[in-house]
Amino acid sequence: MAGTKKKKTLVIVESPAKAKTIEHYLGAGYTVKASMGHLIDLPKSRIAIDVNNNFEPEYITVRGRAKLLKELQKDAKNSDVVLLASDNDREGEAISWHLNNVLKDKTSASIHRITFNEITPVAIKEAIKHPRTIDEAKVDAQKARRILDRLVGYNLSPLLWKKVKNGLSAGRVQSVALRLICEREKEVEDFIPEEYWTLDADFMKGKNKFTAQLLQYKGEKPELKSEKSVNDIIKEIQDSDCVIADIKESEKILRPKPPFTTSKLQQAAANRLGYTSRKTMQIAQQLYEGVQIGSTRVGLITYMRTDSVRISQSAIDDVRSWIEKNFPNDLPDEKIEYSVGKGAQDAHEGIRPTYTKYTPDAVKEYLSRDQLRLYSIIWERFVSSQMKNAVSKTISADIQAGDALFRASASKLTYKGFYNVIKTLSSKEEIKGSLPSLKVGEMLSSGTFYPEQHFTQGPARYTDASIVKTLEEKGIGRPSTYAPIISVLLDRYYVIRSNKQLVPTQLGKIICRILVESFPAVINEKFTSDVENDLDKIERNELVWNSMINEFYEPFKQQVDKVNDTHESLKGSLDEKTDQVCEKCGKPMLKKLGRFGYFLACSGFPECHNTKSIPLAKCPVKGCDGDIVARKTKGKGKEFYGCTNYPKCSFITHFKPINSVCPKCGWFLVEKYDKKNGFYKSCINPDCDYLHSPEEDKDAAAISGE
Repeated sequence: MAGTKKKKTLVIVESPAKAKTIEHYLGAGYTVKASMGHLIDLPKSRIAIDVNNNFEPEYITVRGRAKLLKELQKDAKNSDVVLLASDNDREGEAISWHLNNVLKDKTSASIHRITFNEITPVAIKEAIKHPRTIDEAKVDAQKARRILDRLVGYNLSPLLWKKVKNGLSAGRVQSVALRLICEREKEVEDFIPEEYWTLDADFMKGKNKFTAQLLQYKGEKPELKSEKSVNDIIKEIQDSDCVIADIKESEKILRPKPPFTTSKLQQAAANRLGYTSRKTMQIAQQLYEGVQIGSTRVGLITYMRTDSVRISQSAIDDVRSWIEKNFPNDLPDEKIEYSVGKGAQDAHEGIRPTYTKYTPDAVKEYLSRDQLRLYSIIWERFVSSQMKNAVSKTISADIQAGDALFRASASKLTYKGFYNVIKTLSSKEEIKGSLPSLKVGEMLSSGTFYPEQHFTQGPARYTDASIVKTLEEKGIGRPSTYAPIISVLLDRYYVIRSNKQLVPTQLGKIICRILVESFPAVINEKFTSDVENDLDKIERNELVWNSMINEFYEPFKQQVDKVNDTHESLKGSLDEKTDQVCEKCGKPMLKKLGRFGYFLACSGFPECHNTKSIPLAKCPVKGCDGDIVARKTKGKGKEFYGCTNYPKCSFITHFKPINSVCPKCGWFLVEKYDKKNGFYKSCINPDCDYLHSPEEDKDAAAISGE
């Protein structure tokens, strides 16, 4: 009897890299193709939402994708089974829904949906054994988000064109993130730093020297506001007897952290590796889709868009087996379970390595430097999450010197526990400080005193890590949207990065002010968070998608129409007249707002195209009447600030002037940054001590021509 003919199966995923890995696992009888993301979507050229017909969207084939769509239809026609294997989230479900709609009339093949959390042979073959139908509720949730964002963006953007300038755009979620960044910037600008001092001192027991910090003076916490106040204390106590007044020992239990969620991975990668959120997700995508490990293609991590720390039992068994083999003394009696955060969708596991055996050392020769660094922290975080606690011991010694009480502390790990697999742990973290053997009542001799000047630090600007943390805490966006939110703000030049901090541009501030003033009910945290909750309800079949849109749209459209009719146009007011004259044609120069901030442009445009930088401050060099403007170096185009009278005046600085004048010397203030003090304001005059950090690089500003 002839054997049964083997069915031809077409598997459609989103990316070529994923297709390559999965095809390697499935072998003969399977063809794996990539849709390259969405093939069907809303057109970009118009709103394409029928607001008079239950907000029905008008979908079209994405421009440039028609050829690929025809190829997939042909492949489906020649197949017996089609498996739609896009990502297991709302976007992935929508991609599969659209594919199902455009393929079902072109083929007699049975079409099914499959999903998986990791790209491994076991996971893929298991998914194929359990095909399902399209989750319509999840598709509706994606549709609702897409339509809501389209209605907001395609109404607010034309409003900005009319009231501010052409080419601007506004988005529902990004505008709320911009508001957070602008509000933080206002706090930074309004902050006035205050001077304070600290006092350290060396103490000796025989030849053993250690350092302690002033804790109390005359029984109270000292308020050291000036150098004089510190020197007064030093004079009082420098000849005093020094005695150990108290010694305390304490133990601290250090617990491992749960596996990464998307937001926690982005935060850790930003803080520890210096990666942007976009870079983190790009590398994580590569690790998820698969890399070549010797002769085998392996998906190294599970799906990287998740808000859960839940781990499958098979992964728990795998990691506990590895720990038992390599660190048997650090294996807990039972698995460690972590609670999923409030409001989490919990659709996917936490981010983890697919196989514990693929240690960073085992795969390092197959990964790029960036891939290895990110994979290492994912692997270490997961494995350590199922190991025993670490224990640290701290010893604190209080030294009485006259009326002053100093404290010295030292700590060390007495039991490493989960730290055994964290290679990034430095010796400084294992042992912090050192103290000789000390006893209460023991006399010491004092050595050098170290008074140090500081300035209070204002609120820190948002970084990739802190804005993602805030977005998650406030329920703004979801794991898949954190990186795109930041990217859109940067791409639109509403925000720039400065020393890894997110700083709003003038354009960003203007856009934010108009949107917040005109649409307070939409551009706020609560509305954005409520939308996310409603989308979750739609996905759970607890809310009808177009009912949600209808409730939002009517009052929103009324407000758009009102602002259109009543809000004054800023187009004319943004072009300010100046007393400067164009040196090319003699017409007045105008101060204009461009995509990259303010600049001077000739009023004779378009006949005259002359443009110039805006003066930021008056040149401080004696006898010079020039202005300080932004300039760029040749080659790399790095920004610096110099005098308009160059080369006659060669004043330059690499620090951007701020809109403030030094009250002591009259020179302008700049914003500086160092790792110890962060951002701080300082006088540009090297001979002036107003708000100068002791860490300041004296060579950062070159001044000559005086």
